[in-house]
Formats: sequence, structure tokens, C-alpha cells
Amino acid sequence: MQDILEICCGLDVHKETVVACLLKGNVDGEPVKTIRTFSTLLAGLDEMKVWLENENCRHVAMESTGIYWQPVYNVLEEAFDGSMVLIVANARHMKNVPGKKTDMKDAEWIATLLRAGLLEGSFVPSKPIRELRNLTRYRKSIIEEITSQKNRIEKHLQSCGFKLSTFLTDIFGVSGRAIMDHLSHHGKISAREVENFVKGRAKNKLHEIKQAVNGKMDVHQREFLKLLLGWLDQHYEHLRQVEQNLEEKLAQYQRQLEQLDGIPGIDKTAAAAILAEIGIDMSRFKTAEHICSWAGLSPGNNESAGKKKSTRTTNGNTYLKRILCEVAWCITRIRQSYLSSWYWKIKQRRGAKKALVALARKVLVIIYNLLKNDADYDETSFEKAKQKQEKFRVKRIIAEAKKLGLEVIEPHEVA
Repeated sequence: MQDILEICCGLDVHKETVVACLLKGNVDGEPVKTIRTFSTLLAGLDEMKVWLENENCRHVAMESTGIYWQPVYNVLEEAFDGSMVLIVANARHMKNVPGKKTDMKDAEWIATLLRAGLLEGSFVPSKPIRELRNLTRYRKSIIEEITSQKNRIEKHLQSCGFKLSTFLTDIFGVSGRAIMDHLSHHGKISAREVENFVKGRAKNKLHEIKQAVNGKMDVHQREFLKLLLGWLDQHYEHLRQVEQNLEEKLAQYQRQLEQLDGIPGIDKTAAAAILAEIGIDMSRFKTAEHICSWAGLSPGNNESAGKKKSTRTTNGNTYLKRILCEVAWCITRIRQSYLSSWYWKIKQRRGAKKALVALARKVLVIIYNLLKNDADYDETSFEKAKQKQEKFRVKRIIAEAKKLGLEVIEPHEVA
């Protein structure tokens, strides 16, 4: 391997220790190797940062396995006033590079690959985007917990003989929640009390609702329902606090949120989740194909001996892939939309699942171009491109017909 860096360092990060291998010397000669072990506590990481600065090492690489690399990255990104080049490389890529990895220590092998310029860093967004990502991912986990708790409450009501969900679309709406609060305190509810609690369109099913709650809870069932509802209220309050912090973080990205919100199927919540995953600097991705591959929305390339094997999508950012597929599913329900019509056309040939993933990929390409060019979504641009392609197709057909000596009537002559 041809070396291109005079000073570099490879880090083998563990839960409690970090092994650093520093290679220093002329690129034409054998480098001097220095190996040191540091603690992953803050004092140990600060000591490693000072050591690297004293050695004037501005290029550091580490594996991206687990979450143990994150505190190391947070400390070292401030070295040399933020000018240190940090590479968080894919561990699988390191193993695929030919070499004696099994015979060498991990830190030394990482430093050797870095010195030769054979490592390509994974995408690590800026610190503000990483903070935004923590909040959006945490919000989604809280919502999943709330949904799980709602299902738990519904099962408890069913086991006690209360069939609210049979006649109420959302038992946690105004009417359903009022009835459940009354049951948690009294264990039963009369027909007249039901009339006082039922609001809005639910009054159309008032007779059925009275029959659905014509039961009785014992002391244990009543107290258990009270515990379940209290846990749900606590998580609602916690979700409100998280969303308040999230709004403060999103204040500086209003322009990008408006760009994404203009795309059919994307609302403010989805826009925030997408921005938290890809950031706003699209120069970190060479092309739209690169960001699609990073998100796991590109078909696999597995061919051997002239035979193509599985082309299932590659592994990527599962959070981004999931939210884009949800957006794509919403787009399929929008009428008179280019993206929706494009999905139904692809579905006829490739099936629903492949068409959905293809639509998610198309949406990501649109997002990439909007953020890169600081543009707004314009539905008419697709129609113009479609007309341009149609004109080109007609011209190509006419040219081929003339080559065959056929008599051709130009389109304007027909008009």
C-alpha cells in the first residue's frame, strides 16, 4: 500500500478503553509506531486529545460499531479548533480491504489503512443536527410507548366486558376518555351519566354505547385502570415537553422545513424527522444516488458468473427509510398528483411493495435536489419534463422511420 499521510492515528474503541495507534514518519519510509491506551472516561478522552494535539496528528480514524465511538467523536471534534479530520469508517469495509487484519492489532490496522488513504468516512452530521436527531428519534419511541399503552388499556377494558372500541372510533377521544375516567373512580356508569359524557358525532351511537358500557368493575380492576390511565397521562406530558424542546431546535431550520413541507405527503413532523437524519448540507453526499444508497433505498448489486442473484434493497439508515416509506404510503392516497400517478403506474409492473420503495427513493431524490439547490417543490415541473420527453420520443421515432425510407407525416402537418 502506498502511504499518503505522514502522521495519522487509528483508534480501537471499547466500552472502557480506547487503544490508539499513532503512525509517524516519512511516507517513503517505515513509520514509527506508538501505541497507547486511554480510559473512556472524560478525563481519559481529554488526555488523548491533548496527546494527539502535541503530536500534531490531524487525521484520526475509528470504527463505527455500536455507540461507543460517539463520546470519543464528541471530544476529538473540538481538537485543533475543530479542524481535525475525523473518519468514522464502516467496520465491514475495513475487513474487506485485503490485509493481515487477523495478525495485526485493530488500532494498528486502522491506522495503516488511514495512512494509505483507503478509508472512507461514514456520514456524521454536525452537532446541532445530531441534537435534533436525538429528539426526533426519542419522540418516535415515546409515541410508540403511548400506542402500546393504549392497546394495554383497550385489552383491560375488553377483559372487564366493556366494548367501547366497537362503537367509538377513538376510545381516547373526549367521549371515551371521560367514560374511562368515570369507570376508574366508580367501577360502573349509568345510562344517564353516559349521556352527559358522550359528545359530538358519538351521540349518533348513544344507544349502542350505553349497552357497551353496561358492566361493572371490582376494586382491583378499577384501581388497575386508574394506574394505566395515570401512566398514559404522564407520557402525554413528557411528549409535550419533548415537542417543546424540538420546536426550539427547529427554529433555525424554518426555510428547510417549508421546502420539505411543500412536498405532497410530508407534514411538519415528517419534515423534522427527515432533516434530523440527513441534515441540510447536501454536499456531504456526492450525488442523489449516494444518499439513496446510504438510506437503504437502492437495489442490491449481487451478480456472479453472469447470474444476477437477490437485488433486495441494501442496509441503510432504518429511521430515514421508515419515515420515507410512510410518506410514500400517504402520497398514494393523494389524487391528481404526479407522484401518486407515478406510483400506480409502477405498481402495475413491479407490484405494490417494490413500487412503494421506488416512490420513497424518488421522494428522497426530490428532497436532495430541493435542499441542494435551495428550491421549492413545483408540481408543474414534472409535467414539463414529461412533455419534453414525449417530444424527444416522437423525434426519435420519426428519425428511425426516415432511415427505413418510410413516408413520415410531421406532427404539425397533421394539425
